[in-house]
Amino acid sequence: MTCDHRHISAVDVSPVPLCSVWDNEQIRPTESACGPAASKSLWVINLDKQLLVDKHDKQRFFFDHYGVTENDLEHYLAAALSAGGDYADLYFEYLSTTSLMVDESMVKSASQGISAGCGVRVVSGERTGYAYTDDLSASRILHAARTAALIASAPAKTSVAGFQQTAARSLYPVTLPSVDAEITAKVELVMRADKAARAYDPRIQEVRASYADELRNILVVASDGTFAEDSQPLARMNVSCIAKTENNSARGGSGGGGRVALDFFFGDKNPEFFAREAARQAILQLDAREAPAGEMEVVLGPGWPGVLLHEAVGHGLEADFNRKKTSAFAGLIGKRVASEKCTVIDNGTMPWRRGSLNVDDEGAPTQETMLIEKGILKGYLSDKLSARLMGIADTGNGRRESYEHIPMPRMTNTYMLAGDDNPEDIIRSVKRGIYAVNFGGGQVDITNGKFVFGASEAYMIEDGQITAPIKGATLIGNGPDVLTRVSMVGNDLKLDEGVGTCGKDGQAVPVGVGIPTIKIDRLTVGGTAKKDPGGFMQ
Repeated sequence: MTCDHRHISAVDVSPVPLCSVWDNEQIRPTESACGPAASKSLWVINLDKQLLVDKHDKQRFFFDHYGVTENDLEHYLAAALSAGGDYADLYFEYLSTTSLMVDESMVKSASQGISAGCGVRVVSGERTGYAYTDDLSASRILHAARTAALIASAPAKTSVAGFQQTAARSLYPVTLPSVDAEITAKVELVMRADKAARAYDPRIQEVRASYADELRNILVVASDGTFAEDSQPLARMNVSCIAKTENNSARGGSGGGGRVALDFFFGDKNPEFFAREAARQAILQLDAREAPAGEMEVVLGPGWPGVLLHEAVGHGLEADFNRKKTSAFAGLIGKRVASEKCTVIDNGTMPWRRGSLNVDDEGAPTQETMLIEKGILKGYLSDKLSARLMGIADTGNGRRESYEHIPMPRMTNTYMLAGDDNPEDIIRSVKRGIYAVNFGGGQVDITNGKFVFGASEAYMIEDGQITAPIKGATLIGNGPDVLTRVSMVGNDLKLDEGVGTCGKDGQAVPVGVGIPTIKIDRLTVGGTAKKDPGGFMQ
């Protein structure tokens, strides 16, 4: 995937890094997830300075743990604007993580880590200065602020006195963060997954199960009056299997989670659920036949296949690409870009979902944003910088991987709305094509929307019936063009299980995807089956 971003000056001004230990075999800490936040996990303070000192029923993590005061925050912002920038913000972060991995029925890695820091951003016109520190002492934050300020060169500006009022909400109210739960309970989860996968079929020869969680406390303060704090839990379990016979081997994988507590994995989506699904996929692929190649009808199943929509279309609707006119969707607001059957939403307000946030990483409340309505392009996903430079509304999509990174427009939970078609009717309408229900990796070029995606689970559709499983199928197309070829949209919208991690410009953030069953009238399929004069070999 080709990703472009604004020119920045990012400087680490920390004297000594904070020591953290990560499990880097399975899930990176930035992809991992964690348990709950406190019952009032978010408080957004937009009161005047006098009311900021009121601690009743508010969490004040950085005030209580690091002795930060309102005067300190104003002092830091003033330093950031000392060279005359147009805007400045501070992003405080405290991250606790746990990571476990079981391989060969043994715990191969188990780690816990803590990191903390503050990023300072200064915007001057279209230029951005950025510096960060993992030392939250006043002297180091001031040094970071003055370093970021070097991007500007004008008379000093002072920070805002007082903060704007914003309504608070809690999309993920949990009572006990997973990071605070007993490590033995988490070990039990991954061991249960290992046992269930191996019990599924004797041909399952290798199993790897992992669990990761995190609790991210953030505080965002800006010269425009923004003041927001959030406590963001995230938890995720993954299971991968390898099935083997004498002459063949195949892989399968499954996982899930969200902004949930540990008890989420003791319900319907328990370790056995994910283990059996991973094992099922691996066993299925053992007998799969080679995929055909050529242009044909393609049906995407509901749920995780929405990753194709996310990559091939969603990134092209992020405002920074359109501001720089490097997106295939640049300048097309109000124009038809898809079939009238297609309505695409980005929604950061869905409770418990992996991509949801009470506020984005610039302190703005997330929202539900209409991107495409009945085929017509309605808008882009924006952060504060793109909103100001493009003269559009800020949609609350400014996100970053950590305090070391600058925010940029990013998706949250992106999906296509359900249509009116019965999924069975969609399958019956296909004479000969492919039914893709799961995807592995893929690549997308944002500038033209071209994509290549590998289907990890797919089937042939012949005479309106789902027949043999196939392997080696890749879908090749152009995102904007593919949406115009959608002729049927099912009434079975489904969101993914909660494993999505999106990469852009070197930053990874958790996201959600979703789609109903859809029919694409014509799409190029790359396969491995050999042709003979009579057609495709089976």
